[in-house]
Amino acid sequence: MPFQGQRILPAAKSMKQFEAMIEGRHRYGVMLDTHIAQLQSLLDEARRRDKQILLHADLIQGLKNDEYAAEYLCQHIRPAGLISTRASVIQKAKQKGITAIQRIFLLDTNALQKSYHLLTKTQPDFIEVLPGIIPHIITEVSDRTGIPIIAGGLIRSAHEVELALQAGATAVTTSNTDLIRHFGESLT
Repeated sequence: MPFQGQRILPAAKSMKQFEAMIEGRHRYGVMLDTHIAQLQSLLDEARRRDKQILLHADLIQGLKNDEYAAEYLCQHIRPAGLISTRASVIQKAKQKGITAIQRIFLLDTNALQKSYHLLTKTQPDFIEVLPGIIPHIITEVSDRTGIPIIAGGLIRSAHEVELALQAGATAVTTSNTDLIRHFGESLT
């Protein structure tokens, strides 16, 4: 079962949120914004607390987001997963045995069609669909690709979380501390 059945993936955009995430009940979490110099110590601390971190490779300051950076992250940092919009990062993560999460932004029909083409090429382990507040698109992407979906972006209420999950999302990413607390026990 993906993420050991955990349906909310807390996302940290700051050190304060990261500390709360590794002190919380959720085993899996997402690290968004960070600096390359902090990566090793942050992931080491998470591991000491038996936490699994999905690292957003596109948002690491001081690290170019390409296949060489992905190789470095996979070999030396070893997160539980890499999230990226870039095909080369997803392909390198898969090659190195790291969970690969392709992030797609669904701005319009053209972006959706380009995303389908990209997903055919990369075949990620998961797709993170942004924004995650469009249930019928979550269902469509899941049905069309057969790849598990993570919904993220603009999800602001417990009702929107439930709609995303009912539409077929495996999990929902959020940095909203109220939602993380609300679903802290009921969905893990």
